[in-house]
Amino acid sequence: MGSAKKSSSAERKARIEEMRRAEKARERRNRIFTITASVLVVGGLVAGSVVLVQSQSDDDSSTAAQAKGEFVTGADGVKTWKGKLSQTHVTKTVKYPTEPPVGGDHNQVWMNCNGDVYTKEINNMNAVHSLEHGAVWVTYTSKASKADVDALAAKVKKTPYTLMSPDEKQADPIMMTAWGHQRTVTSADDPNVGKFFEKFVQGEQTPEKGAACTGGLPQ
Repeated sequence: MGSAKKSSSAERKARIEEMRRAEKARERRNRIFTITASVLVVGGLVAGSVVLVQSQSDDDSSTAAQAKGEFVTGADGVKTWKGKLSQTHVTKTVKYPTEPPVGGDHNQVWMNCNGDVYTKEINNMNAVHSLEHGAVWVTYTSKASKADVDALAAKVKKTPYTLMSPDEKQADPIMMTAWGHQRTVTSADDPNVGKFFEKFVQGEQTPEKGAACTGGLPQ
Protein backbone atom coordinates (compact mmCIF):
# COMPACT_ATOMS: atom_id res chain seq x y z
CA MET A 1 0.00 0.00 0.00
CA GLY A 2 2.81 2.36 1.02
CA SER A 3 4.73 1.47 -2.12
CA ALA A 4 1.69 2.27 -4.29
CA LYS A 5 1.28 5.70 -2.65
CA LYS A 6 4.99 6.48 -3.16
CA SER A 7 4.70 5.43 -6.80
CA SER A 8 1.61 7.61 -7.30
CA SER A 9 3.35 10.57 -5.67
CA ALA A 10 6.43 10.11 -7.82
CA GLU A 11 4.32 9.90 -10.97
CA ARG A 12 2.45 13.09 -10.04
CA LYS A 13 5.73 14.96 -9.38
CA ALA A 14 7.07 13.76 -12.72
CA ARG A 15 3.87 14.90 -14.45
CA ILE A 16 4.06 18.34 -12.85
CA GLU A 17 7.72 18.73 -13.81
CA GLU A 18 6.87 17.72 -17.37
CA MET A 19 4.10 20.34 -17.45
CA ARG A 20 6.52 22.98 -16.14
CA ARG A 21 9.02 22.20 -18.90
CA ALA A 22 6.29 22.23 -21.53
CA GLU A 23 4.90 25.50 -20.18
CA LYS A 24 8.33 27.18 -20.34
CA ALA A 25 8.73 26.04 -23.94
CA ARG A 26 5.25 27.35 -24.82
CA GLU A 27 6.02 30.64 -23.10
CA ARG A 28 9.10 31.14 -25.29
CA ARG A 29 7.04 30.39 -28.41
CA ASN A 30 4.21 32.63 -27.21
CA ARG A 31 6.51 35.67 -26.90
CA ILE A 32 7.21 35.46 -30.62
CA PHE A 33 3.60 34.62 -31.49
CA THR A 34 2.17 37.44 -29.35
CA ILE A 35 4.28 40.11 -31.06
CA THR A 36 3.30 38.83 -34.50
CA ALA A 37 -0.36 38.35 -33.60
CA SER A 38 -0.60 41.83 -32.07
CA VAL A 39 0.54 43.43 -35.30
CA LEU A 40 -1.94 41.37 -37.31
CA VAL A 41 -4.83 42.05 -34.93
CA VAL A 42 -4.23 45.78 -34.89
CA GLY A 43 -4.05 45.80 -38.66
CA GLY A 44 -7.26 43.78 -38.85
CA LEU A 45 -9.09 46.11 -36.50
CA VAL A 46 -8.04 49.14 -38.47
CA ALA A 47 -9.41 47.49 -41.59
CA GLY A 48 -12.66 46.80 -39.80
CA SER A 49 -12.10 43.06 -39.51
CA VAL A 50 -13.33 40.87 -36.70
CA VAL A 51 -10.58 38.57 -35.42
CA LEU A 52 -11.38 35.50 -33.34
CA VAL A 53 -14.23 37.19 -31.49
CA GLN A 54 -17.91 36.61 -32.02
CA SER A 55 -20.08 39.29 -30.47
CA GLN A 56 -22.71 37.96 -28.16
CA SER A 57 -26.26 38.64 -29.32
CA ASP A 58 -28.52 41.09 -27.49
CA ASP A 59 -30.69 38.28 -26.11
CA ASP A 60 -27.75 36.82 -24.14
CA SER A 61 -27.84 33.62 -26.20
CA SER A 62 -24.67 32.19 -24.64
CA THR A 63 -26.17 32.41 -21.17
CA ALA A 64 -29.38 30.79 -22.29
CA ALA A 65 -27.46 27.96 -23.93
CA GLN A 66 -25.42 27.22 -20.84
CA ALA A 67 -28.45 27.44 -18.55
CA LYS A 68 -29.97 24.37 -20.25
CA GLY A 69 -28.39 22.03 -17.76
CA GLU A 70 -27.91 21.35 -14.08
CA PHE A 71 -25.42 20.21 -11.50
CA VAL A 72 -25.39 16.53 -10.56
CA THR A 73 -23.49 15.70 -7.37
CA GLY A 74 -21.47 12.50 -7.39
CA ALA A 75 -20.71 10.16 -4.50
CA ASP A 76 -17.35 11.91 -4.11
CA GLY A 77 -19.06 15.28 -3.52
CA VAL A 78 -17.98 16.74 -6.86
CA LYS A 79 -20.73 18.53 -8.77
CA THR A 80 -20.72 17.93 -12.52
CA TRP A 81 -22.54 20.20 -14.96
CA LYS A 82 -24.88 18.15 -17.11
CA GLY A 83 -25.58 20.32 -20.12
CA LYS A 84 -23.90 22.16 -22.96
CA LEU A 85 -20.91 24.36 -22.10
CA SER A 86 -20.21 26.46 -25.18
CA GLN A 87 -16.71 27.73 -25.92
CA THR A 88 -17.30 30.81 -28.06
CA HIS A 89 -15.10 33.90 -27.62
CA VAL A 90 -17.40 36.85 -26.98
CA THR A 91 -17.06 40.57 -26.31
CA LYS A 92 -20.27 41.22 -24.37
CA THR A 93 -20.62 40.30 -20.71
CA VAL A 94 -21.75 36.72 -20.05
CA LYS A 95 -24.16 36.12 -17.16
CA TYR A 96 -23.26 32.67 -15.88
CA PRO A 97 -25.82 30.50 -14.05
CA THR A 98 -23.27 29.36 -11.45
CA GLU A 99 -20.82 31.21 -9.21
CA PRO A 100 -18.02 30.66 -9.82
CA PRO A 101 -18.83 29.60 -13.39
CA VAL A 102 -17.72 26.18 -14.58
CA GLY A 103 -17.57 26.94 -18.31
CA GLY A 104 -19.38 28.51 -21.23
CA ASP A 105 -18.70 31.42 -23.57
CA HIS A 106 -15.79 33.55 -22.42
CA ASN A 107 -13.32 36.32 -23.22
CA GLN A 108 -10.62 35.55 -25.79
CA VAL A 109 -7.89 36.30 -23.20
CA TRP A 110 -7.32 33.93 -20.28
CA MET A 111 -6.15 34.74 -16.76
CA ASN A 112 -2.60 33.57 -16.13
CA CYS A 113 -2.93 30.25 -14.33
CA ASN A 114 0.61 29.02 -13.81
CA GLY A 115 0.22 28.89 -10.03
CA ASP A 116 -1.03 32.49 -9.97
CA VAL A 117 -2.58 33.83 -6.74
CA TYR A 118 -4.72 36.96 -7.10
CA THR A 119 -5.63 39.04 -4.06
CA LYS A 120 -8.52 40.82 -5.81
CA GLU A 121 -11.56 39.40 -7.58
CA ILE A 122 -10.95 38.59 -11.23
CA ASN A 123 -13.22 38.68 -14.27
CA ASN A 124 -15.20 35.45 -14.61
CA MET A 125 -15.00 35.60 -18.39
CA ASN A 126 -11.20 35.49 -18.33
CA ALA A 127 -11.10 32.82 -15.62
CA VAL A 128 -13.42 30.55 -17.61
CA HIS A 129 -10.91 30.68 -20.45
CA SER A 130 -8.29 29.41 -17.96
CA LEU A 131 -10.60 26.52 -17.06
CA GLU A 132 -10.84 25.71 -20.76
CA HIS A 133 -7.05 25.30 -20.74
CA GLY A 134 -7.27 22.72 -17.94
CA ALA A 135 -6.72 24.93 -14.89
CA VAL A 136 -8.20 24.40 -11.42
CA TRP A 137 -9.52 27.65 -9.92
CA VAL A 138 -9.55 27.99 -6.12
CA THR A 139 -11.88 30.69 -4.79
CA TYR A 140 -12.71 31.89 -1.30
CA THR A 141 -14.77 34.45 0.60
CA SER A 142 -13.95 36.61 3.62
CA LYS A 143 -15.43 33.83 5.80
CA ALA A 144 -12.45 31.60 5.03
CA SER A 145 -9.74 31.74 7.70
CA LYS A 146 -6.44 33.45 6.94
CA ALA A 147 -4.63 30.21 7.75
CA ASP A 148 -6.66 28.33 5.14
CA VAL A 149 -6.20 31.06 2.53
CA ASP A 150 -2.44 31.11 3.11
CA ALA A 151 -2.16 27.32 2.94
CA LEU A 152 -4.20 27.11 -0.26
CA ALA A 153 -2.16 29.93 -1.81
CA ALA A 154 1.05 28.00 -1.05
CA LYS A 155 -0.36 24.91 -2.75
CA VAL A 156 -1.49 26.86 -5.80
CA LYS A 157 1.86 28.63 -6.19
CA LYS A 158 3.69 25.33 -6.58
CA THR A 159 1.13 23.75 -8.95
CA PRO A 160 1.11 24.61 -12.68
CA TYR A 161 -2.33 25.07 -14.26
CA THR A 162 -3.94 26.50 -11.14
CA LEU A 163 -5.07 29.95 -10.04
CA MET A 164 -6.68 31.42 -6.93
CA SER A 165 -8.75 34.52 -6.18
CA PRO A 166 -11.38 35.86 -3.76
CA ASP A 167 -15.05 35.68 -4.75
CA GLU A 168 -17.58 37.16 -2.33
CA LYS A 169 -20.50 36.11 -4.54
CA GLN A 170 -20.05 32.38 -4.08
CA ALA A 171 -22.15 30.40 -1.61
CA ASP A 172 -19.40 28.72 0.44
CA PRO A 173 -16.16 29.97 2.03
CA ILE A 174 -13.84 27.76 -0.08
CA MET A 175 -14.64 26.30 -3.49
CA MET A 176 -12.68 24.64 -6.29
CA THR A 177 -13.66 24.73 -9.93
CA ALA A 178 -12.55 23.00 -13.12
CA TRP A 179 -14.22 22.99 -16.54
CA GLY A 180 -17.65 21.46 -15.92
CA HIS A 181 -16.87 20.46 -12.33
CA GLN A 182 -16.97 22.09 -8.90
CA ARG A 183 -16.91 21.27 -5.21
CA THR A 184 -16.82 22.89 -1.79
CA VAL A 185 -14.13 21.99 0.74
CA THR A 186 -14.15 22.62 4.48
CA SER A 187 -10.55 23.79 4.87
CA ALA A 188 -7.08 23.71 3.33
CA ASP A 189 -6.51 20.42 5.20
CA ASP A 190 -9.57 18.79 3.62
CA PRO A 191 -8.25 15.70 1.75
CA ASN A 192 -10.64 16.56 -1.09
CA VAL A 193 -8.38 19.49 -2.03
CA GLY A 194 -5.62 17.12 -3.11
CA LYS A 195 -8.08 14.75 -4.77
CA PHE A 196 -9.61 17.56 -6.83
CA PHE A 197 -6.18 18.81 -7.94
CA GLU A 198 -5.07 15.27 -8.80
CA LYS A 199 -8.13 14.60 -10.96
CA PHE A 200 -8.75 17.94 -12.65
CA VAL A 201 -5.42 19.76 -13.14
CA GLN A 202 -5.04 19.13 -16.91
CA GLY A 203 -7.61 16.38 -16.39
CA GLU A 204 -9.79 14.50 -18.87
CA GLN A 205 -12.41 17.27 -18.72
CA THR A 206 -10.02 19.78 -20.34
CA PRO A 207 -11.32 21.05 -23.71
CA GLU A 208 -7.92 22.45 -24.76
CA LYS A 209 -5.36 20.30 -22.97
CA GLY A 210 -1.85 21.68 -23.10
CA ALA A 211 -2.93 25.23 -24.01
CA ALA A 212 -0.87 27.95 -22.33
CA CYS A 213 -1.50 29.23 -18.81
CA THR A 214 0.94 32.12 -19.26
CA GLY A 215 0.83 35.03 -21.69
CA GLY A 216 -2.68 36.03 -20.59
CA LEU A 217 -3.86 38.62 -18.09
CA PRO A 218 -1.77 39.06 -14.91
CA GLN A 219 -4.72 40.63 -12.97
